[in-house]
Amino acid sequence: MPGNLAQWIERHFLTLAVGFSALALLHPPLFAWIRPHISLGLGIIMFGMGLTLEFSDFVRVGRQWRTAGLGVALQYVLMPAIAWTVCLALNLPTEAALGVILVGCCPSGTASNVVAYFARADVPLSVVMTLASTLLAPLVTPALVELLAGARVEVDFWAMVRSVFWIVLFPLLDGLVLRRLLRKRLSGVIGIFPSISVLTISAVIACVVALNQKTILQFPALVMLAVVLHNGLGFLCGYWGAKAMGGTRQAARTISIEVGIQNSGLAVALAGTFFGPGAALAGAIFSLWQNLAGMTLARFWTRGGNGDEEESSGGNNARA
Repeated sequence: MPGNLAQWIERHFLTLAVGFSALALLHPPLFAWIRPHISLGLGIIMFGMGLTLEFSDFVRVGRQWRTAGLGVALQYVLMPAIAWTVCLALNLPTEAALGVILVGCCPSGTASNVVAYFARADVPLSVVMTLASTLLAPLVTPALVELLAGARVEVDFWAMVRSVFWIVLFPLLDGLVLRRLLRKRLSGVIGIFPSISVLTISAVIACVVALNQKTILQFPALVMLAVVLHNGLGFLCGYWGAKAMGGTRQAARTISIEVGIQNSGLAVALAGTFFGPGAALAGAIFSLWQNLAGMTLARFWTRGGNGDEEESSGGNNARA
């Protein structure tokens, strides 16, 4: 891929995501076929993330474990609380409210790592928080759902571990190792991987739209409003929660993204298993909205100045 084309794709990732999604609404088969390959696509994205990082980045995050712990704590405190409050304020029907609360009780999603990259946030910190919140999910998610909604769900711990390993950890480690071993030979390839990530995540979002075309076109206004409020307040409260606890601007951005972006795929799967299609609606809409909103936020931050680099010289993934 020529360098100019790769840069153009990076600059226009929001336009591409919206464009792909519009095409998916008009003709779902264009993107619906991606469904069995979503995990592979996310793995490719994480491999690209690994190529842009160094092992030393994760050593640094290990020394800042309090920041990572703060992010995970805010994830499991803010999003469930916001979900419950939004459902109460909007007086959502029971099944729809169950769906919104279920989304709020899930761990952060893999897409947060991609958004963190484009927002010039702290990608290693984002990855560590995603891993931690996902590994806690089999215990924390059912407990929170029962506490807030009075409903029982079951999350397969080993299935979550396998998912984290193959989708996040394995490709990320592959990228880290290859960069360490073949640094000079990969210098030309590393530069195009962000654009590949943009195309991949845009295609994944479009696939979600294609699979839920009928639901989206029915325009369930109240559920959509709940999703927008839930996601937006997650970003906002995550940022200011981190700042209130003494986090740097870059850490606050990272935690904001990590809190606001949920594993909505897990929420949809659990809703379909335990509650029914009405409860899966919030997760399906959240999956689309959070990515578009996250990328819009990333674009806003990257156009807003480079104050983060002044606060933390090693916090972000340098574009090699």
